[in-house]
Amino acid sequence: MTNIVALIAASLFFLIGLVGTLMPILPGALMIWLGMLLYAVIAGFEEFSLYFFLGQALLALSVMGVDYLFAVMGSRYFGGSNAALWGAGVGLLVGVFFFPIGLLVGPFLGAALADLLFRRNAGKAVKSGLGASFGFWSALPIKLGLEAVMIGWFIFRIL
Repeated sequence: MTNIVALIAASLFFLIGLVGTLMPILPGALMIWLGMLLYAVIAGFEEFSLYFFLGQALLALSVMGVDYLFAVMGSRYFGGSNAALWGAGVGLLVGVFFFPIGLLVGPFLGAALADLLFRRNAGKAVKSGLGASFGFWSALPIKLGLEAVMIGWFIFRIL
């Protein structure tokens, strides 16, 4: 019975984590990792080693790294400034409140407006916004893939 309760609790964290990957206001990979830790606290640590949790933490950090790397690469590739990167992040956070359109438009508007404010070049600002949006959305399948590996490894350990 304890294992069932632990699995339900972990599954809720996994679900919140996956939603957090789509809506960046929630720390997706961290929630998934916390779900595994919660499972171990409730059901016991017998099935898990320190290496399991360290490996999962590395995967979670990789998810976060991919997010930032792709945003930077996308914006830089399209000629964005540092201000555009910050603007894309702010636009993404504000865009969450206007889901789902805000997630599509937020990074673009944030990067473009920040770049326009600091560089005052409309053409470059638009390109920067496109790059930030492209980077964010390009990272999504990789982040979801890494999180699927995290959850799959967890399921393999508890079976």
